Amino acid sequence: MAISSRKVKNRRNAEGVLTGKPGTVYDVYIKYMTNGERKTYGKRGFPTKAQAEKHEAEMKVKLEKPSYTPLLVMNGKQTVKEYMEDWVEKHGKANLRPSTLYGYRGYIKNHIVPYIGSVPINQVTGAMLDDLFSKLYAKGLSHSSVRYTQRILSVAMEHARKYRYIEYNPARDIITKFGKHGKTPDPYTVEQMQLFMANTYGTEWEMSVMLGGMYGLRRSEILGLRWRNVDFENKTFSVIEQLPFKVPPKTNIIKEFAPPKSHGRILPITDTTMQYFLRQFENQQKQKKLLKSAGQEYYDNDLVVSRPDGAPLNASRLSSNFGKVLVKFDMPHIRFHDLRHTAATNMYQLTGDFYSVGEILGHTLKGVGMTLGISSNLEAVTAQYVDVRLERKQTVLETYHNALHMEKSEQKKEKPIAKASRDMEL
Repeated sequence: MAISSRKVKNRRNAEGVLTGKPGTVYDVYIKYMTNGERKTYGKRGFPTKAQAEKHEAEMKVKLEKPSYTPLLVMNGKQTVKEYMEDWVEKHGKANLRPSTLYGYRGYIKNHIVPYIGSVPINQVTGAMLDDLFSKLYAKGLSHSSVRYTQRILSVAMEHARKYRYIEYNPARDIITKFGKHGKTPDPYTVEQMQLFMANTYGTEWEMSVMLGGMYGLRRSEILGLRWRNVDFENKTFSVIEQLPFKVPPKTNIIKEFAPPKSHGRILPITDTTMQYFLRQFENQQKQKKLLKSAGQEYYDNDLVVSRPDGAPLNASRLSSNFGKVLVKFDMPHIRFHDLRHTAATNMYQLTGDFYSVGEILGHTLKGVGMTLGISSNLEAVTAQYVDVRLERKQTVLETYHNALHMEKSEQKKEKPIAKASRDMEL
C-alpha cells in the first residue's frame, strides 16, 4: 500500500474545484488479494495528503471484505455530460412518463451540463454542486427549478453509486437548504368558485372550469375526455385516458390517446353537473352541423372539450390563456392546475372524507395529504374506507356541488353572466 505525490498544472482545492494553478496531488494505490488472486486498486488526484490517507484507510477495510466489489474505474471517468445523457435515456425510457423524461432532458441540457458537464463523475463533490445551485439562483432560476435540478442530480448520482461507478453520492454532501420558497396560490374558496363558475357560465371555458374545479381532473385528463367514456344512462364518466404529451402543433386528429397518470377511475355525474354535460354535448352537435352546412371540415375526435371544429385544444395555451380569463373577471391569480387543488380542498373541508377525495382525484394518499396540508396518520384517517364505492364518491361530490350551486339564482340576479367568449380558441 502506498501514497504517491505528483505535480499537476491545474490543481484542485480541498473542495475539488479546479484552481487554475499548479500544485501537488496525491494518488492512492492498494494491492490486495481476492479469491487467491492479486489485484490492485487505485484512485488519483486527492488535493491533500490527509484526504488520500483517509481514503486509503477506508479502502483497506472494504477490500478486506469478501463482499466488496471494486469501483468500475473506467465508467467513473465518464464526464457528467456523458453519464447524464446516457443515464437519462436508459433510466428515463424505462421508468419515467414522457412528460417527465422531456423535463429531465431539458434540465440536464440547460442547467447541469453547461456548468459541470466536463467534470468526471468520480470527481464531482458536494461543494461543486452547491456552487452550481448558487449560479442557477444568480441566473434567475426559480427555487422550484433549482430544487428540481438537485433532485435529478441526486437520483442520477445515486444510480452511479449503485453501479459502482463512484464511491459515494456527492448530492448527499451539499449544504444548500431547499426549504419551501415562495407561496403556492391559495385554492379558491366555495364562494370564489361560485363567482368564477357564474362568470364562465355559457362561455367556452365552462366545461373545462367545471371538470377542473368541481371534479379535480388534471388538465390532460380534461382535454382527453371523450364522449364514449361518458355514460348518460348510468350517470357516470370514466377517466381512463388523457391527451398525449406534446401533441404536435396544428394536429387535428388524435390517433392514439395516452393512459392517465393514475390507473383510471369512474366518477358519478351529479344532478348539478349533468346540465353541463348535456349542454356541452348539444352545443358541439350544433357546431358540427353548422360547420358541415358551411362546407367546413369537422375533426371528430369525440372530445368533450375541443376547438369549435373538433380539433384538440393546445394544453400550454389553455394554461396561458387561463390567466387572461382571471384578469378579465378580476379573479385572484391561480394556475389552471390549482382548480384541482380547489376541488380537493373544498371537498375535504365540506366532508372530512380524506380517502374518498383521493379516490375521486385519482391521487395517492400521500399526494392528497400534501395538497391539503395534512400531516396526520393516514391509516387512522382512512381506516373506515378500505373500499370507496361509487355511492361514497357520489355523496362527497354532491355535497360539494350542491354547496356551489345552492344560491345560483341569486348570483345570476346580482351579477350578469358574461357573454360567450372566444378566449379559448387555441
